[in-house]
Amino acid sequence: MSETLRIPALSSFGNLPLARVSLDRGGALRSSPTLLDELWGAPGTRVMFIAQGRSPMLDGRLMLKDSAQVKRPDTPIYLGRTLADDPDHGGVPEGTHILLAVLDAVDPDILDDDGWVDLRAAATLLSGRDAGIFAQAAAIANWHAKHTHCPRCGTLTEVTEGGWVRRCPSDGTDHYPRTDPAIIVAVVDEADRLLLGSAAAWPEGRFSTLAGFVEPGESLEGAVIREVAEESGIEVHSPQYLGSQPWPFPASLMLGFIATAVNTNQVPDGVEIMDVRWFTRSELATAVRDGDITIPTGVSVSRALIEHWYGGPLDESVAEDRP
Repeated sequence: MSETLRIPALSSFGNLPLARVSLDRGGALRSSPTLLDELWGAPGTRVMFIAQGRSPMLDGRLMLKDSAQVKRPDTPIYLGRTLADDPDHGGVPEGTHILLAVLDAVDPDILDDDGWVDLRAAATLLSGRDAGIFAQAAAIANWHAKHTHCPRCGTLTEVTEGGWVRRCPSDGTDHYPRTDPAIIVAVVDEADRLLLGSAAAWPEGRFSTLAGFVEPGESLEGAVIREVAEESGIEVHSPQYLGSQPWPFPASLMLGFIATAVNTNQVPDGVEIMDVRWFTRSELATAVRDGDITIPTGVSVSRALIEHWYGGPLDESVAEDRP
């Protein structure tokens, strides 16, 4: 492994705050059974905290405390080492090891309750490093909270590999963090209009690009074609991948596409999607500006897809949250 760990180049598609690479995750280090013993309390090792999806944030940054000053939890998790070329390092030098302490509840001794923030609220305010660390920490914490027992025999599993594997002591099977791939797609027609839908679970007037989970044995492109047809009655072709980011609420990976419509006679499914509309750029800008509709916030892939099609930013003041 190189001594200098540099931040790799990512896709330039949109502004995907949760997709920003922040750490070398140290896959080779995790296999050491003494890794956490060696790191906890070692000079320079920092600890991030998360409790019920919230983490302490101070002066616009995640609060990372010296591990020597923190009580060790039963099962700390190794997140990785900080990378070089990070302009937002916040005083944390390159190569610093970061550990995660998952707490049952917010600890006021670490920071007052109002200083603990959730990822959705903090993502666009944090540096690239901190947003990436928060997304990673939220995803692994969610997995541990929901997958405590062996799915084969029901035995309580043991945490190994630096917190990235749960091993069943009964049958010896290893279980790994779950990620659920989901496509999200900007559908455009021959007139370059954009298709947006409104879900049954949302407040009236909230619109977003169409999305859905990839089914077993299905390609990403196949999922794009199927989900759009199921939700809107629109047939699409030539889906093109644009970019992705984790959406750890609790375990999704959102994969952004753009696809071309074959027909324009949309019919919402009436179950998940209650309304589907085509928008020209001027129609969408006017509807957003006047508050007739709301669209996703800047933390989402959906917002990036919409603005990629639009060619620039839309009024942020009336945006709503959606992956």
